Amino acid sequence: MKRFENIINTAIKESMSDIHITGEHPVVTRKFGDIQFHGSLKWTHQEIDDLTRKLLTPLQMEMLRQNKSVDVSLSISNARLRINVFTTMRGISIAIRLLPGHIPTIDELNLHPSLHNISKIKSGLVLICGGTGEGKTTTIAAIINDINNLRKAHIVTLEDPIEFRFPSKKSFIEQREIGTHTPSFEKGLSDVLREDADVIVVGELRDGETMKLALNAAESGHLVIATMHAATPEEAIYRMCNAVPIEAQTEVRNQLASTLAWITVQQLVYLEKAGQRVPVLDIIHGTSPIKNTIRDNKLHQINNIIETSKDESMFTSERYLIYYLKNRSTFTPYGNIFRSVEELSQNNYYQSPLTEASFIKHPTKHQTKTESQTNIDVSEYRYEDIDSILNIKDNISLHKIVERLNKHSK
Repeated sequence: MKRFENIINTAIKESMSDIHITGEHPVVTRKFGDIQFHGSLKWTHQEIDDLTRKLLTPLQMEMLRQNKSVDVSLSISNARLRINVFTTMRGISIAIRLLPGHIPTIDELNLHPSLHNISKIKSGLVLICGGTGEGKTTTIAAIINDINNLRKAHIVTLEDPIEFRFPSKKSFIEQREIGTHTPSFEKGLSDVLREDADVIVVGELRDGETMKLALNAAESGHLVIATMHAATPEEAIYRMCNAVPIEAQTEVRNQLASTLAWITVQQLVYLEKAGQRVPVLDIIHGTSPIKNTIRDNKLHQINNIIETSKDESMFTSERYLIYYLKNRSTFTPYGNIFRSVEELSQNNYYQSPLTEASFIKHPTKHQTKTESQTNIDVSEYRYEDIDSILNIKDNISLHKIVERLNKHSK
């Protein structure tokens, strides 16, 4: 484990986001979006097998045998790690995503300061969108942290898996993991409407039924915050409106028009003057022109509305680069979000024997803890529905702007 911890520490110092360990192959990392090979770092098949035994509980090992993959979340070296252990032609491979060891703030993530305003919204739908690995979950964690510090509210989260652990401060926070505490996002959303929640956080809107339930919750007076795979605000709106049968799409458009409070789409782009990747955002608010555009199904007009609504603090990604990031002089270093944090008391984690039997009947999802592994969250690796995986294309004009800004800063 010491060797593993050393790799994690090095990755944190070098601002790496991902680590890949596979047998008889150089360790591979990702930094600023690019793959790097480390020829001096190789693990034998036996060493990886031994590491796997140390990372996984006996139940997780059984899940790995049955399903050929398993997800684990744990804390090491001031970081939260999201680990997927899976089988390949080389034997066991381990993919590691580094997450902040503490709950980051909006400012620490170099996000636009207007995102602080989300914590003041009492009802409606807030969507945090982007591609895989663009920081959506971390942004939502920062928003929850804002609400928790600002006001008294009952927050219920539905996550797959739980990645950040929130202590209750001003808000009362309950976290539910898909497969461990509820079978699905759909069931969790149905339940939460009877749990006296003020704020509902949905880890991902993946299908039409979940999207419809989220809209119903927002329509009934809750603040619903959710992530979605989408490259632009228009695509996010289009996906929600077209995820249901044709006969229900007009109703969904009307619901979305009446409940939409905020959409942010983020992508991480390397900025020379920052010396690291920073989020580039599209931001729209639920203004009357935006709501009318949704209701009338004229999504192509959204960019024009943004261009003529400078006072509304709305941005396309291009405008965000030119009018905000270009003039921003200071950025929080990536490594700062990995400062040490004390884990929540293990008394916060308890698996009731009253619910244990029902989950044993469905062995595809489990959570388990032993005395030596009290800080591990587990859920079985899930195969994403192919329709929910978007190949988000590069925005050519955006990248040209980034190139110009980077050349100018040299």
